[in-house]
Amino acid sequence: MAKKPESDSFIDMFASFGRDLHMPTMDVDKILDHHRKNLEALEKAARSASTGASDIFSKQREVLQSTLREITQMAEQIRTPGNPQDFVGKQAEFARKSFETAVKNASEIGEVMRKSSSETIDILRERIREAMEDMQKGYGRK
Repeated sequence: MAKKPESDSFIDMFASFGRDLHMPTMDVDKILDHHRKNLEALEKAARSASTGASDIFSKQREVLQSTLREITQMAEQIRTPGNPQDFVGKQAEFARKSFETAVKNASEIGEVMRKSSSETIDILRERIREAMEDMQKGYGRK
């Protein structure tokens, strides 16, 4: 007659089977802790990226407001009647200032984007480094 199992639990049956075969046991708490740390790192990275996107949008809004103010001021100056040479000179000055402003603003927005991306990558890189250390420690044990 077959021996009746001590427990009807499927998990208990596999645990017993693993013990009988002398398979290594898994530390479920460590596995859960590992995944919790992964999720925390992803959350931090997402928060950093979100903050960076918000900073970029704020900077773009600031740039747009500033540009519209400058365009309005220059348009009023160009509108004033004068000789054609002055008019052409004011147009050239307007074009030069517009170009310089566009380059400066693009550079500032690029710097905000670079900083945000760098912070996000650093967060993920640190978590990967920690996970690799944990794995090396685990392999070092018998």
